[in-house]
Amino acid sequence: MRLGLMLGYSGSHYNMPLDLVREADELGYDSVWTAEAYGSDAVTPATWVLANTKRIKAGTAIMQLAARTPACTAMTAMTLDHLSGGRFVLGLGPSGPQVVEGWHGERYGKPLTRLKEYVSIVRQILAREAPVTHQGEHYQIPYRGEGSSGLGKPLKSILHGNAKLPIYTAAISTNGLTVAGEIGDGVFPVWMNPDRFDLLREPLEVGFAKAGGGKNLSQFDVAPFVRVALGDDLDACRKHIKEFLALYIGGMGARGKNFYNDYACRLGYEGVAKEIQDLYLSGQKDAAVAKVPDKLVDECSLVGPAARIREHLAPWRAAAARGEIGTIVFTVNSPEALRLLAKELL
Repeated sequence: MRLGLMLGYSGSHYNMPLDLVREADELGYDSVWTAEAYGSDAVTPATWVLANTKRIKAGTAIMQLAARTPACTAMTAMTLDHLSGGRFVLGLGPSGPQVVEGWHGERYGKPLTRLKEYVSIVRQILAREAPVTHQGEHYQIPYRGEGSSGLGKPLKSILHGNAKLPIYTAAISTNGLTVAGEIGDGVFPVWMNPDRFDLLREPLEVGFAKAGGGKNLSQFDVAPFVRVALGDDLDACRKHIKEFLALYIGGMGARGKNFYNDYACRLGYEGVAKEIQDLYLSGQKDAAVAKVPDKLVDECSLVGPAARIREHLAPWRAAAARGEIGTIVFTVNSPEALRLLAKELL
């Protein structure tokens, strides 16, 4: 099992926890991950991590497709791969319609079609086997449409890329998981019950079959995000996680278009997921937080005193032993939590 550290995206101010990152490096963590929403970007912090460490990898979880052209993303990935000695990992995702259209001013379109086209273009650039061409629904290279000069021509990257640079995608929907299995080297479930890998297995295997070449789970990294709140007050620790779950299940998307709410339903929380969403969207955020079941928190995160966290690591160890999880990407609330996880799992 490999361990990762999630840094996430900023609040109103961004402060890089370099001491925590360096300790993760010294403890033997495999990777550090950055994110973006509609504030801080994912690339700058990943660059900062790579410049201030020697061994640990840094990845984006995730870079939003609408924020950059595929060529820009490939240029960024190649540059960081070269400068870091091969320690950069590229994580991509379409994000949701509220961010894509409301922040980036791009059409949401068909997000999974866009993702497949995007990754295909990035891989072409990295492989550098021929000048890049692509004629799809979302991207046309060279561009020949309205307003074009007609002067565009296929180009090959000046910088030599790494054709084996890992590309992860973020997915929790059935179709998203199938696409991840087909085109990716790994997938990030935003949270996960380690005893319910059945929700991931079938769509991933459909994707592996589409990819061909005998692709299977042994060649693919399932890397769930797991939030950790270490502390003596169990209710206070759970509340920290409940606030996160209420935000995503209740408010991270419109009614009828919330992938996280759908995922909670598939995990067996259909009734309460609707209640959380109704409360959150009506402005009753505290009530929505209170509705998040303790059981859901305990299934998908690690909370409470050290002894309790040690006990609740058992299903995660079992899932890793079954080959269902390759990396666990932890969000921790303290250096002590970082050390505890390293001591128990490395």
